[in-house]
Amino acid sequence: MPDPAAPPPLFRRAVDTLAAVRPRPELVVRPLEAPPRLAPYSWATSVEADIVHRGDGTDDLDEPDTSGRLILLHDPAGQAAWEGEFRLVCFVQARLEREQLGDEMLPVVAWSWLTEALADLGGRHTALGGTVTQTSSVRFGDIAGPKRDDDVELRASWTPLEPDGDLAAHAEAFCTLVATAAGLPPVGVRTLARRSV
Repeated sequence: MPDPAAPPPLFRRAVDTLAAVRPRPELVVRPLEAPPRLAPYSWATSVEADIVHRGDGTDDLDEPDTSGRLILLHDPAGQAAWEGEFRLVCFVQARLEREQLGDEMLPVVAWSWLTEALADLGGRHTALGGTVTQTSSVRFGDIAGPKRDDDVELRASWTPLEPDGDLAAHAEAFCTLVATAAGLPPVGVRTLARRSV
């Protein structure tokens, strides 16, 4: 007799397919404790881009330039607002360059990073919504780290439409979103190193 407290097979399959995705080597994946009480079943992971050393002495090894969280929620009974049994929630934060500050098109471009990744990788979905926010933080006193941080933050959620619970395309799209936000070139494209003179 199955254990009524055990996660349902469809949720286990979804988690397995999300966790099996192996992103490009510049991205570091770590498990996270999923937030409780958002759904009967949940799972979470974090993805960080390797630090891009800015060369100005402001590198912060404790705070990566770009990081993201992906959370899977599952309610076997479904939720009307989700339009399904599953919901994916993501948060991505990336450091901005000074020349990007105040760019009115930045929120539109940042949102396109997500929508294009989902479209390109075949992550079928509905009920997609979210926000893009530019933030600035200035440190004072004895707080360690750079004196000023300017960031873009993307928060989004959507309902995957894969009936078999295979959500690999969504995990791949999320990793692509983090890589794009970090300014990494497309896979297979190499940047030219600057030669010192």
